[in-house]
Amino acid sequence: MDGEGREATAGPARRPGRLKVFLGAAPGVGKTCRMLDEAHRRTARGADVVAGFVECHRRRHTEAKLRGLEALPPAEHVHRGRTYAELDRRALSARRPQVVLIDELAHTNVPGGGRHPKRWQDVEDILASGIDVVTTLDIQHLESLRDVVEKITGVPQRETVPDEFVRRADEIELVDIPPEGLRRRMAHGNIYPAERIDASLANYFRPGNLIALRELALLWLVGRVDEALHKYRVEHGIGEVWETRERVVVALTGGPEGETLIRRAARIAGRSAGGELLAVHVARSDGLAAGVSHAALAAQRALVEDLGGSYHSVVGDGVPTALSEFALAENATQLVLGTSRRRRLERFLTGRGIGETVVALSGDIDVHMVTHERAGHGRLLPSRRRTLPTSRLVAGPVAGVVLPVLLTLALDRIRGTFNLTSEALLFLVTVVGVACIGGVASALVAALTAALLLNYWFMPPIGEFTMSDPDSVLALVVFAVVAATVAAAADRSLRLSRRAARATAEAETMSALAGSIVRGDQAVPALLERARETFGMDTVDLTSEPPDTGPGTDGTRTEAGPGLVVRAGSGSFLVLRGRTPPSSERRVLTAFAAHVGAAVERARLAEAAAEVEPIKAADRLRTALLRAVSHDLRTPLAGALAAVSSLRAPDVEFSEGDRAELLESAETSLNRLNRLVENLLDLSRLQAGALTLALRATTLEEVLPAALESLELPPAAAPAVDVQNLETVPALRADPPLLERVLANLVGNAVRHAPADRPVLVTASSLAGRVEIRIADRGPGIAPDDRERAFEPFQRLGDRDNTAGLGLGLALARGLTEAMDGTLTAEDTPGGGLTMVLSLPVDADAAAGRL
Repeated sequence: MDGEGREATAGPARRPGRLKVFLGAAPGVGKTCRMLDEAHRRTARGADVVAGFVECHRRRHTEAKLRGLEALPPAEHVHRGRTYAELDRRALSARRPQVVLIDELAHTNVPGGGRHPKRWQDVEDILASGIDVVTTLDIQHLESLRDVVEKITGVPQRETVPDEFVRRADEIELVDIPPEGLRRRMAHGNIYPAERIDASLANYFRPGNLIALRELALLWLVGRVDEALHKYRVEHGIGEVWETRERVVVALTGGPEGETLIRRAARIAGRSAGGELLAVHVARSDGLAAGVSHAALAAQRALVEDLGGSYHSVVGDGVPTALSEFALAENATQLVLGTSRRRRLERFLTGRGIGETVVALSGDIDVHMVTHERAGHGRLLPSRRRTLPTSRLVAGPVAGVVLPVLLTLALDRIRGTFNLTSEALLFLVTVVGVACIGGVASALVAALTAALLLNYWFMPPIGEFTMSDPDSVLALVVFAVVAATVAAAADRSLRLSRRAARATAEAETMSALAGSIVRGDQAVPALLERARETFGMDTVDLTSEPPDTGPGTDGTRTEAGPGLVVRAGSGSFLVLRGRTPPSSERRVLTAFAAHVGAAVERARLAEAAAEVEPIKAADRLRTALLRAVSHDLRTPLAGALAAVSSLRAPDVEFSEGDRAELLESAETSLNRLNRLVENLLDLSRLQAGALTLALRATTLEEVLPAALESLELPPAAAPAVDVQNLETVPALRADPPLLERVLANLVGNAVRHAPADRPVLVTASSLAGRVEIRIADRGPGIAPDDRERAFEPFQRLGDRDNTAGLGLGLALARGLTEAMDGTLTAEDTPGGGLTMVLSLPVDADAAAGRL
């Protein structure tokens, strides 16, 4: 402990050691070998390198690379009667090399064997003492990815390292190998001993698991590289763009030019490898982005994602500033904008637009101004609709005249109570009230009336429209301006509030519409009912023929005749009876109609497909069955008939041996015919849904021996069947006779295709509540594109003897498996051949009793 204490306290004045991590996606990718290669290179350059702790796992290639390096003897610690080898911290402190190799950073130390429970904590102390460390780590041991890896592999990770510690490493080098290469390395015995190969390939080292782990490693390392680059730029105050890779930002406004801009930006990003497309829409913080089509933005977002880009929405007071800040923050290299939609006169009156301002703010970013068909043709502003009801439009101007007069009469009755300033403020309140009633036009009428009355009744000389005091003139002008401004602001606020409420209602309506669509088969009735409730109609009907009404606009028809008619796709019309919806509701109504039309068309196509598919399937089955019956059923029948006819021939005398042989031949042929007929009957029961199941807890020791005994194979030509690990798996939930049939079909299929000198391997393992049974052969295998076809009835892909049967074995096996809530898939056998993977659920009661 003294040596360890000196190591921990002797380092403050020293330079901390440097950490290099060799990161891998899974065990066996070659991290330790790369670490040892690094050690040999540093030793050749004159560095003092020591192998502190290296796990060779009895791999001869790793042991060969370790030769020639100085290695510290491991410290031995006894725990619960067993001896464990660990890193000798005291010997390392005494030796004090420049560089130490420490394998398996996530390792948990033996209790009582050191100062820390984890090896990474030992490494932290060693770095603090000034010694450089080279280590290895698998991606599944990072703390942030622990739950993700468990979901992928089904294996909980008990040994983890904090991401923050790994990110502090001076160097991280990824050791990468394709999944198939890693599986071949495993199959050749270069990673685990022979007794662990099959179980590992069937569980942790599945191709899908390895692909996912590899992607996790690459993405984590890419994020670390981006962090390092960002940190360096911040530390050195670098604000300009570094074109490490092409990042193209395209600005979207929700206008019709969006698709043109997106496609142009995608072409620019695609010119270089690794180019990235980012689309951004800037929403003003006050919500005043007039003319924005949210439907167009949604379509443009879908287009961006289809092209492999990402969509972003930012909020800012100024569109040019927010856009430039986003591009700089993303280290964008190019920015794509549409040319202004403002007309020439509008640009002259309002000054330079967003594009010119962005160019001035972009710095090193290249800005592309893309022309489009709407350039210079004006903005697509929403139509000017009347936002107030007729009653308020009439009451507003009346109130603008009457209320100031009434206020004047009231103030005249109590003249002398208030001064001129207070009286002006009361008139101002009146003007604001009129603005709330009738809008800005009514407020202007009220402001003019109030100004005249204030001048005539309350400003000297009283009773005249003239003013002798210049200050009074200024006060009256200011009052009129303030009254008009406040009235305009109040009116604008009310309009924005109404617009926000309208937008919220439309959003809720469209959300409800989407919810109705995903309800399944009742989508069309649900949409019609939603339309009736939303628009307050008496009835909403869907017809194939339009009623006799006059033409309207925007895909609708006039309200003459039976009601409002809206086109809902090709050959469908919505007929709404009840109130007449205002024009402001037509946009949402048209969206409703479009979705109803899509739902109708989808239902029509689904119904047509459902009607055709059984006919096609029956036709295929009928054709295959006729082919099979005409050939395959006739073969065993002919063999049995020939044997029986020979025995009954009066002119031939057979010996007892010949008679027994003919009888055995007839029995074999009839048994084969019986199995073929049983397979046909079972398959027909499956397709008719008439199969009866008796599911219970079933062990493989109970059904597999019987399945193997039922196989009738010539012993001289058939390969052996090697069964492993049956006793290590829990009982599964299955129907024993059906499971026996499935196993017999799968093993028999494997034996027929396997070479005589290569045994068929049957293994079992449990993972995530299921039992997997793998039947692996070393035969010719099946091409990946043909594997699903192999499970269709009457398919005999790769059969060397086309008289071997009807081709029902795999189809029947999959059907029986799925009836028992299982799955049956095919995959490659490492080293060549085909592996059938049968997965069935573990019996819950048996599993609980086992625990």
